[in-house]
Amino acid sequence: MRLDDTDFQLFGLPERFEQSRTEIDARWKALQSEVHPDRFAAQGASAQRLAMQWAVRVNEARQRLLDPLARAAYLCELRGSPIGAESNTRMPASFLMEQMEWREALDDASDAAALEAVLDRTLERESAVINELQALLDQAGKPAEAAEQVRALMFIRRFRADVEARLVALENN
Repeated sequence: MRLDDTDFQLFGLPERFEQSRTEIDARWKALQSEVHPDRFAAQGASAQRLAMQWAVRVNEARQRLLDPLARAAYLCELRGSPIGAESNTRMPASFLMEQMEWREALDDASDAAALEAVLDRTLERESAVINELQALLDQAGKPAEAAEQVRALMFIRRFRADVEARLVALENN
């Protein structure tokens, strides 16, 4: 193991979008048992600091590998197509229109049933984008197109959080 290994190398996993949570968790537990700072207590402060760095690195890798959005963004970056969400907000016109329709539907939703309907449509679209990401990254080998889908998924996740917040607010009133 090297600190500069990719998350996939670190976890001994194939470099692909589709991953098994069970495999990620099992490998994480094994890695944590190897690098846990308590194992290095008798070896002094330097060894414990290094072990802490490793523990942090392993935890960060696990989080990235478990989250489909983070994993897709990471794969795009590894394959030469960084997301650049701060500077690149390019989206297809059809997706922009869909966003506007979703916002209107959210603004018009006045009860829990209407909000649930918006949430259901959002979850369906999120699932479709995740499936598209898997096809683009694992089968088609098109990281630039996948990067565009990652930016779409980022919007969908933010929008879903808005819908869920509205549902919580409605339930609390």
